[in-house]
Amino acid sequence: MIDIKLIRTNPDLVKAGAKKRNYDADKIVDDILAFDAKRRELIAEVEAKRAEQNAASKKIPQLKKEGGDVSELLARMKTLSAEVKEYSAKLDEIEEQQKTLLLSLPNMPDEDVVAGGKENNEPLRYFGEKPKFEGFTPKNHVELCETLHLIDYQRGAKLAGAGSWVYCGMGARLEWALLNFFIDEHIKDGYELMLVPHMLNYECGYTAGQFPKFSDEVYWIANPTSTEKKFLLPTAETALVNLHRDEILSAEELPKKYIAYTPCYRREAGSYRSEERGMIRGHQFNKVEMVQYTKPDESDKAFEELVHKAEHLVQELGLHYRLSKLAAGDCSFSMARTYDIEVWIPSMGIYKEVSSASNAREYQARRGNVKFRDTDGKTKFVHTLNASGLATSRVLPAIVEQYQNADGSVTVPEVLRKYVGTEVIRP
Repeated sequence: MIDIKLIRTNPDLVKAGAKKRNYDADKIVDDILAFDAKRRELIAEVEAKRAEQNAASKKIPQLKKEGGDVSELLARMKTLSAEVKEYSAKLDEIEEQQKTLLLSLPNMPDEDVVAGGKENNEPLRYFGEKPKFEGFTPKNHVELCETLHLIDYQRGAKLAGAGSWVYCGMGARLEWALLNFFIDEHIKDGYELMLVPHMLNYECGYTAGQFPKFSDEVYWIANPTSTEKKFLLPTAETALVNLHRDEILSAEELPKKYIAYTPCYRREAGSYRSEERGMIRGHQFNKVEMVQYTKPDESDKAFEELVHKAEHLVQELGLHYRLSKLAAGDCSFSMARTYDIEVWIPSMGIYKEVSSASNAREYQARRGNVKFRDTDGKTKFVHTLNASGLATSRVLPAIVEQYQNADGSVTVPEVLRKYVGTEVIRP
């Protein structure tokens, strides 16, 4: 959530930030300011009437003691009580309307983030070279996975519909190897492993910035014995950024560094275009997620660390990829900046994102009321950051395509061999 003080003091900056995202917030900002002016006017009215109530309450006993007539004061007290109740109800209504508008504003993009959509994303660097296949025609990952009995797409669809698959045998082991490799690397770097619930309450989506605007993009779970609704997490970030909701941390505790492995459940699988067949898009996929809570003056350093860690994993796997800085319109709703790590998928001839490293600044912390007490004794909002480390549903296709051999086999990346017990997966 954007600080109302910033909107009051520099509304044009907030409007310009939204425009960089291709989001027209002019009327929203103007309405927020109108509600804010009315809200402060009502607060002043309520406080004035309560002050008059307090003065009258003190005066009545004194008048009674002196034998005076208090009927007029009692009538005024009754009127004041009704007016305070009426004005307080109006105040609650206006505050709720203002809050709804505030929640509809996306985070302010960082100053150096360029305007526009994905057409303005900027590749920053590349790692390695595109693989060359000498003397044979390379296969796509769907064909390779089926031939090597790594993935059963048909039975996955039978079990759960389009956008689902079953990992089989060595495919399941390769998937589990990736997850183990990621977790081992993160733990070595001092991250705390968390196993979080997959079913979360509304407040989690609210704090993460997914609700209310994107509440239709998750799977909701209805409980017939309770009015409480829960949803399946779309990413472990949604849980991890809520661990310290409504808490005040000490400066010495920061940074907090967490990782979590979870499946991710999403309704965004779309139309399954031919170039997104197989595991490129799906309703459920596995991911290890990194999240940090930091002091504001340390969040830029933390962001670079997260980018480096995600890149390191892809480098260790020996995969060709590029790092791209996203334009404002391609950053997610809650994020001030995002870098994507995109692996090369030879059969598609394009790069596909396997990690997004993002800095939300204080946007999520404001929603979740996550603060820290600085050395000066003042409480301030933390900054929250996240990065995939990594999502496997595109890493595995990249591995089988980039590491395929002329005989239809796939060479296992060296860092995964201790987990799967072989150097080559053969038909």
